[in-house]
Amino acid sequence: MKRVIFRGQALPLLLLAPQLAVTFVFFFWPAGQAIWFSFLRQDAFGIRTQFVGFENFAELFADPLYIATIWNTVVFSVSVTALSMGVALLLAVLADRQIRGAQAYRTLLIWPYAVAPALAAVLWIFMFHPTIGLFGRMLNAAGVAWDYRLNGGQAMLVVILASAWKQVSYNFIFFLAGLQSIPRSVLEAASIDGARPARRFWTIVFPLLSPTTFFLLVVNLTYAFFDTFGIIDALTRGGPAKATETLIYRAYIDGRVNLDLGSSSAQSVVLMLAVIALTAIQFRFIERRVHY
Repeated sequence: MKRVIFRGQALPLLLLAPQLAVTFVFFFWPAGQAIWFSFLRQDAFGIRTQFVGFENFAELFADPLYIATIWNTVVFSVSVTALSMGVALLLAVLADRQIRGAQAYRTLLIWPYAVAPALAAVLWIFMFHPTIGLFGRMLNAAGVAWDYRLNGGQAMLVVILASAWKQVSYNFIFFLAGLQSIPRSVLEAASIDGARPARRFWTIVFPLLSPTTFFLLVVNLTYAFFDTFGIIDALTRGGPAKATETLIYRAYIDGRVNLDLGSSSAQSVVLMLAVIALTAIQFRFIERRVHY
């Protein structure tokens, strides 16, 4: 393998400059602005700004509605991550088998990843809306009082299912690639030794998939915290009665709708720190169990 050696520093910096510029403009600059605005408070008209220190953060954690939003986010994120990864792993195991039309199945399973979050929400509205949805009308006809627009538990269930469905395809791609990289000779040797399919999966396949599983765990938690905004906004708008309001959606409502930039920025900082801490914990403790 031939190594590329740069004689000076100008060319490497020039090649890195576009990516560094994008990272600075779209990440570091907005993050710095959010941190600065989290220490400020504006009047109702946005004319006068006052430095208030950590008052925005203190008011957040003194608000019981914000604590409820944190709990909603935890339930939502854990459920979406577990469901999307579990279903994707099951589908990847089934698609990895030697069956007729396997390539067609794999292609169809990848398609949902190309669907935009808002459009994915519309598809689930057509399925679970109490009056125009196929399954919604079936549930009501069967005697189930189904209306996710009024029932908070049902609303949370629908946004979890829609968000997990959107992410299954992404997880499926990586799990299938991981399964296909496992040497067949190892599985055949275990089969000759008398290991049943379930035992082969838990003792050989799943440990060898641990790097892929760990990577997807980090990605899926980040997805659940940030990238599900469009689904929640189109499906429930955080309702009913804030039952599906997550941290990212609460920050949007306070900042974009209520024009409270100080509180919204403080929420963004809290969310950013929570995701950084959660990722660090995963790398610190869960990565120890990963077999490379």
